[in-house]
Amino acid sequence: MKVLIDCDVLIDVGTGRMPHVADSRRVLDWCVRHYGSGFIAWHTIANVYYMLQKGGKSLTARQFIHDLLAFLEVIPSGTSAAKHALALPMADFEDGLQCAAAVQAGVDFIVTRNIRDYAAAPISAILPGDFLTQALA
Repeated sequence: MKVLIDCDVLIDVGTGRMPHVADSRRVLDWCVRHYGSGFIAWHTIANVYYMLQKGGKSLTARQFIHDLLAFLEVIPSGTSAAKHALALPMADFEDGLQCAAAVQAGVDFIVTRNIRDYAAAPISAILPGDFLTQALA
C-alpha cells in the first residue's frame, strides 16, 4: 500500500496538535516501518516549513523536515501536474495539488483529516485513524 501524507497530518506531529497528534504520529511510524510507501507532494515541504517556523523556530522546522525526508519520498512536480490540479473539480487549489501529486505517484490513499474537501478527488482520502485500522488489520 502507498499513501500520500497531507500537510495537516505532518503539522499535527510537528506542532503536537491535540487531539490529532497520536494518530498522525502513528501514521508516520507506519511509513517508517514500510519504507518506500509514504509520499509527500513537493509543495508540502514549503507549507510545513512555513507553519512550523511561524513561532521563530526555523531550525526546529528544518530538522523536522530533514527527519521526514529520511522515510518519506517527495513527489516531483512540474507543469503537467499543475495543469492537472487546476482541472480537478476541487474548491481548494492546494488540495488539487495534493491530488495531482498523489495520482502521479500512484498512491492508494491520501491520508488527511480534511476528507470532506477531497470528496471529488480521483484518489480516496482517508482519516489517519481509519487508515491505521485498515493498514494494521
